[in-house]
Amino acid sequence: MTRIKKYVAAAAIAAAVIGAPTMAQAFASPTKATVAAASNAGAPTSAKAAKTASSVRVVAPGERVQAAPKVQLWLTKDGKHWSTPIQANQFRSVVDGNLDMSQPGVSLQSEPVEGRYFLSGVYHGKGDAASVKVVTDKGTVTGRIIHLAGQPGWGAWYATSALPTGPKSKDFKHNFVHSVTVQDTAGHTIATLTLP
Repeated sequence: MTRIKKYVAAAAIAAAVIGAPTMAQAFASPTKATVAAASNAGAPTSAKAAKTASSVRVVAPGERVQAAPKVQLWLTKDGKHWSTPIQANQFRSVVDGNLDMSQPGVSLQSEPVEGRYFLSGVYHGKGDAASVKVVTDKGTVTGRIIHLAGQPGWGAWYATSALPTGPKSKDFKHNFVHSVTVQDTAGHTIATLTLP
C-alpha cells in the first residue's frame, strides 16, 4: 500500500513539473480560445481550399461516389454511370458519338429521388474544372465534380435541388433548370448549358 502511495505522489509531482493537467483541470470548462482552437483544428486555411476540397474529387475508374441519399455515381473511361432507387445502372456515354466532344459542352439528366431532384451530367472542354452552378426555379445551387485522373478532358457533375412547385410543376415540358455552368479554378467558363 505504501509503495502505491509513492507512485501516486511521484506521478502528481511529474504532472506538476511538466505542466500536465490535473484531474480538476481536465474536467474544468474549456475557455473560448480552447474551443476556437479545437474547432479550427484540421480546417482548411482558406475559403478557396475549402471550396476546392469539397467540390472536386478525382476518382478511379469504377469508384462509387455517394452522390445523394440512395444515389451512387461512378465513372469509367466510357462515361458516366449512376444508380437511383427507381432505376439502377444508368449510363451516359462519352464515346458513342452522342456528345460532340470536339467542342465544350454540358449535359443534364434530372430525376426525383427521396423528395428532391437529383441533377447530374457530363461536362467536356478545356481547363481544370473547379465548380458547377445550376440555376433553377428555386434559385442557384452549387454542385460537385468528379473526374478520372490524368485530365481526360471530361468529367461528371452532380447536385440536388428542391422539387419544382406551382402550376407548371406537373408539366414535363417545363424546364425548372435554366442553366448549368462549369468553371475552372480561375473562374473562367469551361462549358455552359442554357435551357429555354
